[in-house]
Order: sequence, then structure tokens, then C-alpha cells
Amino acid sequence: MARLLVVGASRGIGLETVKAALAAGHDVVALARRAHAIPVTSPGLTRIDGDATDPETLACAVHGVDAVIVTLGTGPSLKPVLLFSKATRHLVAAMRAAGVHRLIVVTGLGAGDSRGHGGFLYDRVFFPLFLERIYEDKDVQETMVRESGLEWTIVRPGLLTSGPASGRWQALVDPQSWRAGRISRADVAAFLIAELESGRFKGQTPLLVT
Repeated sequence: MARLLVVGASRGIGLETVKAALAAGHDVVALARRAHAIPVTSPGLTRIDGDATDPETLACAVHGVDAVIVTLGTGPSLKPVLLFSKATRHLVAAMRAAGVHRLIVVTGLGAGDSRGHGGFLYDRVFFPLFLERIYEDKDVQETMVRESGLEWTIVRPGLLTSGPASGRWQALVDPQSWRAGRISRADVAAFLIAELESGRFKGQTPLLVT
């Protein structure tokens, strides 16, 4: 079993990943601004209240872990977003210093070379209105991950939904197969733990849909 750091662990995919990792028998270090409020009780859970862009916090958080999963998120913004690139820059440095090699990062449909694969409404309406600033920074984040020298996987979920895990996800790695599709946050989390355990998609950028 692994000792896993989840960055951005208090809600959404991050919270579901904490739950899935603990259920699979892993120990979890949960980093979030309000990690103390995570509604999970387990002897395998360590909480760190902190800022994911703070180098000292990240250096503390990566100590003694085997792998890191990044599930950071933010709301729509009309202003430049730096959260993802800043956190990733300091995280990669902290991982190198600590000798931690395995990194799994969640971005999304529209990041990097997946842009333009979401269909007309997503690509021409929703993305430019609500996501463009966020994904400009996620593009930078993905480049940092690719160039990190770590054992990385970049995971790009489709349109996120609530609800339980179905276990019926599709991990699409061929750009010709990339498409918009829905997937629950719980299914994304289940995939992340499966990838942690198998390493099947190291060095790849699977797009997740169901």
C-alpha cells in the first residue's frame, strides 16, 4: 500500500480521491486550505491545512509520501489565473528535493492538445466564456509536468457530474478518439487510484469519459 499526497483534497475530485484511496487501503495526506473540514474519519488520514502554492507547505506535505495526486480546482475567472502553474512549479521542486517520483495531475478536456475536441457548444460557447483563463494556466501546468523529469500521468476528465462511481470509464489516449462526454467525480477518483496502483498510463494524457 502507498502513502499518497492529495493536493486540493477538500472537495470535488480531491475529496472523492481521498475516500477512494482510503477505501483501497492506502494512507492519505490531504492538503487543502480547510483540510480540517474534510468529512472523513480514518486512522490512515493525515490533514494539512495550507496553501498549495506555498513552497514550505509543499515541502512538508511531500515528506515521506510515495506519490502525489493533484486535483486543484477554481471557479470561472475573467482575470489571469496562476494557481495551477504556481502550485505545480513549487510542487515539482519539492518532489525532486524529497526524492518522490510519481505524479498524477488532473487537468481537463480543453487542456493542451485536447483543446478543440469538446464539440461545438463546449468549444465555441462554454469554453471561451467560462474556462479560457483557467485553461491558459492549465496549459502551462501541463507543460511543467511533462518537463518535470518525474513519472507523470496527466488525466483530463470530461464534463464532471455528481453521483457514485460506475466503474465504466473510458480512458482515451488516441487524439482521434477524444470527445466530450460526462464522467462522475467518483469515477475520476477511482481511475486515479487505479492508475496509482498500475502505472498503465505513465507519460500519457488519457481523456476520461463514461
